[in-house]
Amino acid sequence: QVQLVESGGGLVQAGGSLRLSCAASGRTFSSYAMGWFRQAPGKEREFVATISRSGGSTYYADSVKGRFTISRDNAKNTVSLQMNSLKPEDTAVYYCASRRFSSSWLVDEYEYWGQGTQVTVSS
Repeated sequence: QVQLVESGGGLVQAGGSLRLSCAASGRTFSSYAMGWFRQAPGKEREFVATISRSGGSTYYADSVKGRFTISRDNAKNTVSLQMNSLKPEDTAVYYCASRRFSSSWLVDEYEYWGQGTQVTVSS
């Protein structure tokens, strides 16, 4: 069982930055690929970024490429999402998620989810 707890959300003006963090329980964090997803009101949950177990491979949604950076620290059981040049359309609840072994951009392939953290970008 893996428990994930996100933090770092908040209200920011367009063009600003936020850093989200996700703390994972358990001793096998490095066995899990990690992902960040988001869900805006009235919309389906969508992929944002994913990182491999070692951290050596990352993949981003086109909408955030060049603005967001995903990273992980396996010694501290954490994964982060640095968000720069934020836009109002980035407003959503952001979730971290984990799955065994390989990275994926598919929501349904992730086994464990955090409770989410709200990010609001004002224009």
